[in-house]
Amino acid sequence: MHDNFSKKTLNILEKIISNKKSEIEKAKALLSYLKLEQLIDCDQKNVSLKKSFLENTKAGIIAEHKRKSPSKGIINDKFSVEFITQGYENAGASALSILTDSDFFGGSKQDLFDARKATNIPILRKDFIIDEYQLLEAKAWGADVILLIAANLEPSKLLELAKFAKSLTLEVLMEVHDEKELLSNINPYIDFIGVNNRNLKTFEVSIENSLKLADLIPNEFIKIAESGLNSVHEINILKKAGFKGFLIGESFMKTENPGLACKNLIDEILNY
Repeated sequence: MHDNFSKKTLNILEKIISNKKSEIEKAKALLSYLKLEQLIDCDQKNVSLKKSFLENTKAGIIAEHKRKSPSKGIINDKFSVEFITQGYENAGASALSILTDSDFFGGSKQDLFDARKATNIPILRKDFIIDEYQLLEAKAWGADVILLIAANLEPSKLLELAKFAKSLTLEVLMEVHDEKELLSNINPYIDFIGVNNRNLKTFEVSIENSLKLADLIPNEFIKIAESGLNSVHEINILKKAGFKGFLIGESFMKTENPGLACKNLIDEILNY
């Protein structure tokens, strides 16, 4: 069964990346690199997630807006982005994660625009970034942080993208799944290292993955745990292991009021 899961997951990832390449080419044909650069507002100040974490006054939740996923189908498409993201900000989230992939996750650039207009906390553009053009998009759309997934990139490309992101004053979250991805990709242009607790080969989710990699992450990087976080107990264990950020989406989004679900969890964390 695990082999089938593995093939299915890898096929989905390959399909997403292949689709992303074609999506980027279409976007470039509609709006050139140069014209996209001109859309960037040089006066737009970056809302720093790093500062938010270092001040350490919040619970460290990065709350995600996620309509659907390839494995779960529709999760929640009932509410506006403004309603959900304002709910997250009011709940005390440290940052927002906005999925902008359209075909597989039901997101869009408009979601990022709407979230930026509606809130004042840092925003992560969550997508499958493989090209500098997407970093210009992220900056033009109002993102503060971008995600680079080590599983999708060669170390040299990840370094190149991280360096370019920093030149745009974007903060960089690198996501890893295992020790090899982590050790092959550490570079000085990264701000945060996120450990995805989902095993790409089996789909199983366990915080043991974050705990296993915690000591291998150099202290100059802020540690973020991603996927499968459901309880205050798990978050407390991860905090003790040095994690400052916790990316959570599905468990909020599958409720009738994601902002309230986020608030309830944050209240529990702060009162633990």
